[in-house]
Amino acid sequence: MSTAENATPDLRLATRPFRSPTVAMSLAQLASGFVPLFAIYAAMYAGLLLGVHYWALAGLSLLAGCFIVRIFIFQHDCGHGSFFRSSAANRWVGLLCSIVTLTPYENWRRQHAGHHMHWNDLDNRHSGSDIYSTCLTLAEYQALPARSKLFYRFVWNPFVALLLLPPIVFLVLYRVPFDTPSAWKRERRSVHITNVGLLIVFGALVYAFGWQNVLLVHLPSSIVAAVLGVWMFSLQHRFDGALWAREGVWSAQDASIAGSSHLVLPKVLQWFTGNIGYHHIHHLDPGVPNYRLEACHRSDARFAAAPTVTLWQGLSAMRYCLWDEDNARLIQIPK
Repeated sequence: MSTAENATPDLRLATRPFRSPTVAMSLAQLASGFVPLFAIYAAMYAGLLLGVHYWALAGLSLLAGCFIVRIFIFQHDCGHGSFFRSSAANRWVGLLCSIVTLTPYENWRRQHAGHHMHWNDLDNRHSGSDIYSTCLTLAEYQALPARSKLFYRFVWNPFVALLLLPPIVFLVLYRVPFDTPSAWKRERRSVHITNVGLLIVFGALVYAFGWQNVLLVHLPSSIVAAVLGVWMFSLQHRFDGALWAREGVWSAQDASIAGSSHLVLPKVLQWFTGNIGYHHIHHLDPGVPNYRLEACHRSDARFAAAPTVTLWQGLSAMRYCLWDEDNARLIQIPK
């Protein structure tokens, strides 16, 4: 903990009344995600079997993708131990969610814990986090050879970073422990367990409905969920005015309030994304369940100091991927 943080009143004391999950609320949330999603899938299968053209059902794929994002928030809370008081309940519900989200629970949980240890920390940004949790400094980028600069530009083109890569990550890369250390035995095993579960579930669906119908029902919604989820995750820490700092200055509290956004969304999107727009609260205290983040934010005027980002500002912030240390701000790649 830095000297600056020691001198600052601990805002985490204000989050403590909101930490305890409620079983009834968590179960209601699970029902609000799984029941509509399965109903949508049933309607799509019924429509395809009755000869309805897929494009007449395409809107349901978009809606299903939104519900997958919502279920991912439940898995996310389970990973932080904030969805249920019972660690066993969190684990089993997280595993259940992983079949829908295509995300191996134990492996993702540990990697995400690394993100929470080092977010917006310039000296630890390459400690195994995904590309959406890190960036180059302007000086580092300028020192790259021409070919590496071109590659960095390619990877951080919004079409690639936010449309092309997310489905590849969730559909392909999560099927293998590609970036999981060999010492993480349990986490590597979770990748294979998830794959077996997916094989059983989708094998049964293919047997019942045919592989073409299974692809038409599940592939588009999974792509939509991957794109929406990654965009949301990236935006929480990449916006004009975000704080990034060196280790000697970095503190968890400052990085939470100034390095995480308060993303203001329309109420329907806020519901689908489980209030994750209150990301400054989530990083300040990951033990607060998603359904208490808004109330926690409103409970203390000091939380209003977090940078507010609107949906439109978020859409225009997709190209922020370099940290300019001289001016202490995120910038776009220079032309």
